[in-house]
Amino acid sequence: MTVFGKPLSAYVRFARVFLALIVIVAIVRLALSLGGVPTEIARWASVTALFWIGTIYFAVRVHTTGFGSYRHLLPIYALQLLAAEIVIVPAIIVAIATGRDNIYSLPEFAFGADGKTWTHVLGHVFVGPTLGSLLNWILGSLVMLVTKKATRNQTTA
Repeated sequence: MTVFGKPLSAYVRFARVFLALIVIVAIVRLALSLGGVPTEIARWASVTALFWIGTIYFAVRVHTTGFGSYRHLLPIYALQLLAAEIVIVPAIIVAIATGRDNIYSLPEFAFGADGKTWTHVLGHVFVGPTLGSLLNWILGSLVMLVTKKATRNQTTA
């Protein structure tokens, strides 16, 4: 399968460290929650922080390594979100099945609503990966624009 002229495996290979970190942090966050660690502590294992760090990092790295341009950021950001959803969606389903909240189903992480719902699951399956990828892509494109201007100025100086 190719996306914007590159095989999907090239994107996975390019982003593999971040993808692995996202899965690991998502699992650690869930394990802390299920282990009874207070939410105030478990929330420090932040998948969202990794998304934003990855968004900025890949916006710079895609350009500076010659991997691609603006369009090549989108599959990377989609992969980041999908990596998280591999853990988050089953965690929400476990909360639904058991009736016990975990860090991914708590109301404070579900826009104040009960997070043990199929609507929440569907949001993570459809809305999160699409809108989240687009939001990251917009920010990443702005960072890449600045990176292109900065590196152009360095090569002409």
